[in-house]
Amino acid sequence: MSVWFGLHCPSFTFPDTEPGGLFDRVAEQARAAEAAGFGLVTVMDHLNQIPGIGTQEEPMLEAWSTLAALSRETSRVRLGPLVTGVTYRNPALLAKTATTLDVISGGRAVFGLGAAWFEAEHDSFGFSFPPIGERMNRLDEALAIAKGMFDAERSTFGGRFYETRDVINVPRPVRDGGVPILVGGGGEQRTLKIAAKYADMTHWFPLGLDALNHKTDVLRGYCEAIGRDPGDIERTMAAPVLVAGSDAEARSMLEHLPPERRAMVKGGTPEQAAEALRPYIDAGFTGFTFNNNVYRRPEQIAVLGELLRLVA
Repeated sequence: MSVWFGLHCPSFTFPDTEPGGLFDRVAEQARAAEAAGFGLVTVMDHLNQIPGIGTQEEPMLEAWSTLAALSRETSRVRLGPLVTGVTYRNPALLAKTATTLDVISGGRAVFGLGAAWFEAEHDSFGFSFPPIGERMNRLDEALAIAKGMFDAERSTFGGRFYETRDVINVPRPVRDGGVPILVGGGGEQRTLKIAAKYADMTHWFPLGLDALNHKTDVLRGYCEAIGRDPGDIERTMAAPVLVAGSDAEARSMLEHLPPERRAMVKGGTPEQAAEALRPYIDAGFTGFTFNNNVYRRPEQIAVLGELLRLVA
């Protein structure tokens, strides 16, 4: 698989922009990513801003309606949530929503799903927040429903938490094989086991190459246990590099990352970043995402295009 970049948009905070102009700013960033050769644009599925990115009171647009709007502002990049929380929506409705995005975007949707984690958001919006074991069980069942709806015009599923009865999913996804499924998270007890069953893609944080190689081994083991080729699952990650014009700019950009991730990320010129990415590419990672709260201006995103050309 060839190397590609994704622009992840966890932030809708533009202090110089009125609420009516927030989407235009995000669309500008998405178009800049497409022009730079990126292959994916994603948004968070949160209803309030999360710790590590900003304060809970900062602006946040709902994910799937934002993706639908971005589908009319772009023409080539894939579009998806990184990732939708399983607790927020009925999974059959969610699969229908993803199929709709695939249709209106001309086959560019990606179905990202995870177990959800932001308890304060659940409390304030009135969503139940079950223990992690139940959330993982719900993730497993939700992906089974989505996979069934992507694969066939009619499908049925009966589980402990969710069920469908001869559910019809028409129109069909544009691409053969349906909307690709991305499972977010690298939990080794349950998440990677679920990913082995359903995922076309995984997405992990930059934990250091040794830790990521260990997760790859765990995923491979789960795949082999069910007779699936682990090479069928594309491994992607948040980029372990920062591209900056100077050391001072690199330090400034690093401050936008959560403190626990800063030690795992290297800053430098496009040439230096390409060298730092090489071991990850050699280890089989093909997709790298860069956050719009770090790369805010179109010209900063354009510089990432230079890095992409060096490694692709």
